[in-house]
Amino acid sequence: MRQAAEVRRPWHCCEAVLTEALFLLGKPGLPVLSTLLRRRSLQVSFSFADHQEPVLALMDKYADVPMSLADACLVRMTEVLPEAVVLTTDTDFRVYRRHGRQVIPCIVPP
Repeated sequence: MRQAAEVRRPWHCCEAVLTEALFLLGKPGLPVLSTLLRRRSLQVSFSFADHQEPVLALMDKYADVPMSLADACLVRMTEVLPEAVVLTTDTDFRVYRRHGRQVIPCIVPP
């Protein structure tokens, strides 16, 4: 994703996103993610425990999509982190809304 290079670091994520990324990337993705975390270019800055009810409410709202835990955490992060932009290949972020009706700011590859 070339667009990622244009986004200011550090990038923020949560454990659910890391888990999903490692699953999708497989073993070859571990060194890259480890390097990003060690350099603090990628930071875990969201705690599900602190946002459990709003995250679960989002998953209930979008149960027909369905919305994963990682997706719900990212939507919640856009609600609480100023100037948040989601880097994703997941087109469901075009459906999801933050604060009820606001479009999620996303960078999606063409």
